[in-house]
Amino acid sequence: MRRRPSNPGADEDDDDDDDTTTTSLHSSGSHSPRASVDAPTPTLQRHLDRTSSPGKAWGPFPSTETDGPYAASWQEVIPRIQGHGGEMSGLPMLRRSRVRSPWSCSLATFSTTCLAALFLFAIVHSFVARQIDEKGCEMSYTRPAYAKLSDFDTEHTRFASKYATYLYREGGVDEETKVKGVPVLFIPGNAGSYKQVRPIAGEAAYYFRDVIQRDSKALKAGSSNLDFFTVDFNEDITAFHGQTMLDQAEYLNEAVAYILSLYHDRRMSARDPDLPDPTSVILLGHSMGGIVARTMLTMPNYQSNSINTIITMSAPHARPPVSFDADIVSTYKQINDHWRHAYAQKWANNNPLWHVTLISIAGGGLDTVVPSDYASLASLVPGTHGFTVFTSSIPDVWTGTDHLSILWCDQFRKVIARSLFDVIDVNRPGQTKPRAERMRMFKRWYLPGMESVAEKSLPQKEPTTLLTLQDNSNSIIAQGKRLTLRNLGRSKKPTAHLLPVPPHGTPSGKQFTLMTDQKLDAPGESGKLEVLFCSVFPLQAGQSASLFSMNMDLSGDSSGSTRLACKNAAVDAIHLPASTRTSKQPFDQSTPLSYLQYSLDDIAEHQFVAVVDKAVNPTAGWVIAEFSDVSDSKIQTNLGLGRLLTTGLHQSLPAFRPMMMDIKIPALHSSLLAYELTVGNQACGEETELFTPLVRQHISEPYESKYFVNVKKASINMHGIAPFMPPPLKGRTNAEGLSIQLWSDPTCDMSLEVSLKVDMLGSFGKLFMRYRTVFCAFPLLIVALVLRKQFKVHDESGVFMSFTDSLDLCIRRSIPVVFLALSVLSMSMARSSSGPPRSPSPGLFRWGRNATEPAVDFTKNDLLLGSQDPFFWFLVPVFGLISVGICVAVNYAALGLVHVFSVIYGLVQHRSGWTRVGNRRPTATPFFAHSSPRRRLITTSILLLLVATLIPYQFAYMVACIVQIATCTRALRFARETVRPYHQFFFLQSLTYQKRSGVHYNFYNYVHSLLIIMLWILPINIPVLVVWVHNLAVHWLTPFSSHHNILSIMPFVLLVETLTSGRMIPRINSYLRHITNILLFTLAIYAAVYGITYAYLLHHVVNLLAAWLVILHFSASSFSLSGLALGLEGDEVEGAGSASSKKRP
Repeated sequence: MRRRPSNPGADEDDDDDDDTTTTSLHSSGSHSPRASVDAPTPTLQRHLDRTSSPGKAWGPFPSTETDGPYAASWQEVIPRIQGHGGEMSGLPMLRRSRVRSPWSCSLATFSTTCLAALFLFAIVHSFVARQIDEKGCEMSYTRPAYAKLSDFDTEHTRFASKYATYLYREGGVDEETKVKGVPVLFIPGNAGSYKQVRPIAGEAAYYFRDVIQRDSKALKAGSSNLDFFTVDFNEDITAFHGQTMLDQAEYLNEAVAYILSLYHDRRMSARDPDLPDPTSVILLGHSMGGIVARTMLTMPNYQSNSINTIITMSAPHARPPVSFDADIVSTYKQINDHWRHAYAQKWANNNPLWHVTLISIAGGGLDTVVPSDYASLASLVPGTHGFTVFTSSIPDVWTGTDHLSILWCDQFRKVIARSLFDVIDVNRPGQTKPRAERMRMFKRWYLPGMESVAEKSLPQKEPTTLLTLQDNSNSIIAQGKRLTLRNLGRSKKPTAHLLPVPPHGTPSGKQFTLMTDQKLDAPGESGKLEVLFCSVFPLQAGQSASLFSMNMDLSGDSSGSTRLACKNAAVDAIHLPASTRTSKQPFDQSTPLSYLQYSLDDIAEHQFVAVVDKAVNPTAGWVIAEFSDVSDSKIQTNLGLGRLLTTGLHQSLPAFRPMMMDIKIPALHSSLLAYELTVGNQACGEETELFTPLVRQHISEPYESKYFVNVKKASINMHGIAPFMPPPLKGRTNAEGLSIQLWSDPTCDMSLEVSLKVDMLGSFGKLFMRYRTVFCAFPLLIVALVLRKQFKVHDESGVFMSFTDSLDLCIRRSIPVVFLALSVLSMSMARSSSGPPRSPSPGLFRWGRNATEPAVDFTKNDLLLGSQDPFFWFLVPVFGLISVGICVAVNYAALGLVHVFSVIYGLVQHRSGWTRVGNRRPTATPFFAHSSPRRRLITTSILLLLVATLIPYQFAYMVACIVQIATCTRALRFARETVRPYHQFFFLQSLTYQKRSGVHYNFYNYVHSLLIIMLWILPINIPVLVVWVHNLAVHWLTPFSSHHNILSIMPFVLLVETLTSGRMIPRINSYLRHITNILLFTLAIYAAVYGITYAYLLHHVVNLLAAWLVILHFSASSFSLSGLALGLEGDEVEGAGSASSKKRP
């Protein structure tokens, strides 16, 4: 009786005369012998011998097979042959369907893939070609010099051999290596260089030498030089590894302590000894350096009050850029919880961050490395301690920046450097002004000045100018009239034009606006235009006009005069980009417009607004000033998003309208949509227009503004409510939505048409930055459903269908149902997210909250696609469709790779699949020959030992993937070696080979599908592996303190090792098959719901699946302690799947 081995690569025992039987796992869990059959007749056997090819040997007929598509009983086949006289006429009745090619593609799969490719092309094309912000940064130039702090060695920090700290000096400006100013520490970002400090530090050095050093008033107020320090992290990759971020924060706290100690050492310090020694350092952080800066305040070695000002650039504060590492997700949570808890305290004494100001500056749509939505501080810091602003909003910058240009952008670096000089005060130990004063300065430098939080300086100032006018002056403009000056200096002498301030309490509400193309003079300046807010000042007898620093007498030789006590408004002047017929971009090198805007409450104490034309000769220049009703200048639209999508917004502005119109659209607040704005032609008739329409789009949270000059058409996009973003600290929502401010020449007296419509194609590109990681999670959902179908069919019929066939069945059945359910779930969660805040539930795993934390659930937008608007439910099936297409592409790419390796493997293999050695019977080449158990045990143990001590488990996983590719290559090669066309041999030989081919292709399909799921997990493990390799490259050999859990990789290692022996997973017909079903379905749902926010856990879920598959494999093996002992002694244990065979004597 002949025993049929279960190993696809094992040789058949042609010469075993003993009655041996093989066993298989049945539904009852018991083993039953396989039925025997009669051997073929001698005539039939002789015919088989004659038809055998030279050098090949075909064994006896296989026994009855009752499980599998190629099963056939010789007891059924032979009578049919004998009934037909042994003729071949009976062959058509016995032909079995050939194994379907894994390259085959059904119409449903092909159509789905084409549709997915179309959507993916639309997203990518829109991202790179539509709704693209213009680049306006100018290059900056410096002459850097770096002095290394060599004494900051291992006595001060354990990271001295890996990191270094430098003092920056600008060549030719300040080459003194002693510290003498206010310390500023620059922290580079992910893979950043310490040399990236040079643009800002160089500008600060030049500005101090050319401006501050010559301004005695600024020096007296506490301004001083800035000592810029920078840290060399050896281009550490912090975005992928939480422990690296913690290491950097620990090192930086020690660096701060060392830097402050330099100012106490008179050998290293050149500061004025009368000044207090610094006790704090200003931090500048780029990208992940900004997160490390916030981490410093949570570390055990942080010195209290050693940091009070943090400015970050393109830093993802709200959430980690990728969630592939468990450490970085947990570290982010700890940091953000610390900051939220601190600002949730009722009393300042209980808040360790009360003195800290945090400013987050984002680059906008040009930043394609980190979504600028993540730079928001709304969920972390209250408005009294920090805010988020975009570079396109900053006055005189007015351009977006990419992730790196934000450091060297010339316009932006000037604003950063000058704002630092405005907040420092060397007369205080903290080296900065009080927190409230710092916030006012930062808002003045970084915000346009038209926000509701913008503080006007005019009400807090005292009158500084005494304006004297003729009593019979006819320059007073009538109430409600507009002042328009088309030229300056027409009177050839200074002239004051007075606009009466409306009485306080006007029912409709009034506001004052002024726009000019001239710079507004500050007190003492001798320009062309000055704007004053004045009150009547009756000069009493004995009073002196010397009470005022400026005395402006415009009365001439008149005997009667009126005196006005005035405040200069230049301090509140807002810069707007010039808009003329030749203007193209807001950042063009043009003199900006000056704009003033006051509510009536701000100027209620004054009687007049004096616009003083100081030009003594006719000169070009224009001024428009007016009081207007607030209700006339604001248009509130109540259109819903659905109507805006279908019909758009069309607004006709009347001919007699205020200079500035503000159109508010509360329904537009999503960062996933883009729009097209159209402004009609401005026709001014005979008179030449003073300026062309100027548009500012803005939202209030975060502070993002964009300007469009000489506008006819404009592309509108914003960073409003974005996916996965945590809610604000106080549970507020962005109810104001999008606002569009339009400045137009009111002297044209012509109506103006404005329309806004959704740019559907442009909106596709907005999905790319917000949902990049969805393509690491959703395809795994597809793969899990495909594997679930494969295992189900295999347990029922014995056929392990190909990945392509299973995917085709899933496309027709399970995938549409699953994504329909996920779409409903998405709408439900979006409605819940947009509702009023509720107390958070404990949640899954460890993400619960205790009773001392605030009631806002900051994780409510973490699930599924993180959408806060039910309108975007359709994104779930769209991404599902694209994921199907990606899975098809990856499957075919894997097939192609394995087939190429299979061809190479066949060329290297000098022996064919069956060979004859001397006079022995032909034997099979062991494609899946077993190594000894001792060798396998030693190899596995060494690998796990290395994981536990030196290497991260991600490295072992990559090795497992490589081994799995090799297993697939050998499995394919062996399956193809056993395929023979049925017409070349007798029909029984054909049937035998079809049967063998089916078994071998079952195994190949099985290992190929496991390779696919392992490849989808590989990107999750690669980032940490890259960090580990980088540490080796910089000779940092200290092992990771994380990622050494052998349980995270042992199931993968055991499974891959088992598959190298060619063992096919057994069929399970008992209730245990439901465990496989549940595990795969759990993986699919988890990948969809949690996979984007907690992607690192996908590895562990698949690891659990691998452990279960290992159990199934071992359940079908003849494993025993005695057998293991024999194996360790060097003897191979023969059992199921063994490649050994007895030889005929």
